[in-house]
Amino acid sequence: MIKIKLLPRGKKHQITYRIVVAQDRSKINGNFIDDLGFYTPQTKTLSIDKEKMATWQKNGAQITLGVDKVLNPDKYKKAAKVKTPAEPKEIKVEETKTEEVKVEEKTEETKVEETV
Repeated sequence: MIKIKLLPRGKKHQITYRIVVAQDRSKINGNFIDDLGFYTPQTKTLSIDKEKMATWQKNGAQITLGVDKVLNPDKYKKAAKVKTPAEPKEIKVEETKTEEVKVEEKTEETKVEETV
């Protein structure tokens, strides 16, 4: 099966991606059939030949998830979760009798002698 996928290029923190047409089981750095464009995540630059891409899709090439996320970023953004207030639960309170215990503290008075 032929897929349109991302081919990583560059250094670790300066990575760019080539958007290519290749076999689905080809290695990341393997051979590709056609080069459609590039994507740079640092600058969010995307350049793609849409005519070539449409031709390959008509011929049966599938778009991978990575390329789809690059082309349609709004589709994959997480929606803001709105919490609805939950119904208050009834809390049963049991009355218990508590005994008060008085504790008397004994304090020792220390005698201080003044020396002159």
